[in-house]
Amino acid sequence: MKLFATKIDTTSERTMVVDDMILTKDTPTTAGSKMLDGYVSLFEAEALTRLKNAGYALCGKANVGEFAIDLLGETSQNGKIVSGGKLINASAEIVSSGEATIAITLDVNGSVRRAAAQSGLVSIKPTYGTVSRYGTIPVACSGETVSVMAKSADTCREVLGAIAGHDDKDGTSLSEELCARVKQNESAPRKVALLKSMTVGVDGEVAEKLNAFIALLTDNGVEVCEIDDEVIATSRIAWNILMSAELCNNVSRYDGVKYGYRAQNFSNIDELYTNSRTEAFGELLKTAIIFGSETLSTENYMKVYDKALRMRRVIVEAFAKIFESFDAVLLPACSTLAYTEETVSANKYLAFEENLYTAPASVSGLPAVVAGGVQLIGKAFSDSALLELAKLLEKEGK
Repeated sequence: MKLFATKIDTTSERTMVVDDMILTKDTPTTAGSKMLDGYVSLFEAEALTRLKNAGYALCGKANVGEFAIDLLGETSQNGKIVSGGKLINASAEIVSSGEATIAITLDVNGSVRRAAAQSGLVSIKPTYGTVSRYGTIPVACSGETVSVMAKSADTCREVLGAIAGHDDKDGTSLSEELCARVKQNESAPRKVALLKSMTVGVDGEVAEKLNAFIALLTDNGVEVCEIDDEVIATSRIAWNILMSAELCNNVSRYDGVKYGYRAQNFSNIDELYTNSRTEAFGELLKTAIIFGSETLSTENYMKVYDKALRMRRVIVEAFAKIFESFDAVLLPACSTLAYTEETVSANKYLAFEENLYTAPASVSGLPAVVAGGVQLIGKAFSDSALLELAKLLEKEGK
């Protein structure tokens, strides 16, 4: 069971593991793909630099699924990680075992949040633009976010305070004034909306986690109401279109010429491109590339890609309407707390279905916290308030 892509010895008590989507100097960053096997960056990610300045030491790079678009990391070039017949996520397992205090990850398609839910950890996907993406492998730039995973909400809050802030090197970085808002202490939400349709397809264990959290919220004076969420549920469709289109553009730089994997057999430049990508990319990534390419074609651009952009705006407006009456939204992070090898083998594209639960926060850029196996989404810059709700679970020992 290979959790680390690269392991680094350190005596520090405050250790961090970063997934293989985060650039590091002196150690390879492969994005879990054969295409980048052995690639070493000349610079490191801004978030990593800030954490080092805050006293954290790097203990290694965690294995990650190819370009972080799968369920839990099963498409990694190093192979899937299985324990007791169940898929496990490398970053989550490293934190759970105590080998690292925190994990810094790139949340592209929700694998980070699924991993936290299934491992009983706390994770936060910050408000988009408040944490620099400089020094990460780009996949779906309009929604991917540098995220934090730890054993407690307080640790997540501490780390978020260290990495949040404006960065001139990131064109999507918000102003320092706006970034500072995620660090401010806020009281926990008092009124929470449960997305009703999101609870229909979950298994008994997930339903039990949701019911337990709802009971806990009620006992602590938080009002929980079921609401219609038909518009929010379309996030999966919109995100799959946008993510695949952006991925298609971002991976076009891997051509076997400047760096990365190069095919040995080719007779012209077209064959070099084709053979290198065919040999180095995995099946799930190839599927996303083909879908993204078709989406961006002249025939489909307006009726598919442009429509997905308009869907994103409608979804953002729907969330804004919800937050006129509620402080946060409650929903599952995944349909089950355990994916088996058989389940994944039977449906190779399950990650594009399971992001039903993670796509709403990705497509809207809103903050999302996972704790106790459930997920909370809040209005922009309400990161601290969501973490306060997560602390309720810790106080109750849930």
